[in-house]
Amino acid sequence: MQPGGRILPAIGAGIRELRRRRQLSTRQLAVRSGISHSTISLLERDRLSPSVDTLSAILEAMGSTLTGFFSEVAASLPHSPFYRRDDLAEIGRSDGISYRMVGINHPNRHLLMLHERYAPGADTGKAFSHTAQEAGVVIRGAVEVTVGAEMRTLGVGDAYYFDSQTPHQFRNASGETAEIISAITPPTY
Repeated sequence: MQPGGRILPAIGAGIRELRRRRQLSTRQLAVRSGISHSTISLLERDRLSPSVDTLSAILEAMGSTLTGFFSEVAASLPHSPFYRRDDLAEIGRSDGISYRMVGINHPNRHLLMLHERYAPGADTGKAFSHTAQEAGVVIRGAVEVTVGAEMRTLGVGDAYYFDSQTPHQFRNASGETAEIISAITPPTY
C-alpha cells in the first residue's frame, strides 16, 4: 500500500495474471493456498494489501516464490534511480507492522531495502530464519531485536547486522510507532 491508502497496482494484477497462467479459478487457488476466495478476490482487485505470509501462501500454491513474483512485478514498472515517498511499495502489512520497499522496479536487484514501521507492541512473532544477511538502523522509537540467544533494545541511531540464518525476531519496545531502515542481501523478495 502506498501512502494515502493506495495499493501498488502491480501486485493485484500480478497475482491475477499468474493465476490465469496456471489456469486456476479463484476458488481453486483458495483451496490450494488456504486463503479465502474473498481475500484472493480483494487482493486481485487491489482492495486489500497482502501480508507477506498471505502472499507467500498464494504464490506457493501456484508454484512461485516471493523473489520470482517481485522480479516479474518489477519488470512491468518503469525504472528510475530515484524514489519518492509515494513510490515505496508496501510489500507486507500485518499485525501492526508495515514493510515498504525501495526500488521494487530496479533491474537485477541484489539488495532488499526496507522502511519498516512497527505499531506500539507489534512484533514479528515466533523467531524465524532465512538465507541472507541483514542490517538496519532504528530511526524512531525503540525496537527489541533478538538474534539467537542475544536480545537488545535498540533506540534511535542504534543498529544491528547479523546472519539471517540465526533465528531472529523484532518487537516494538516503545509506546510510539517505531521505524527501522533495513537492508537484506540477497533479497528475500
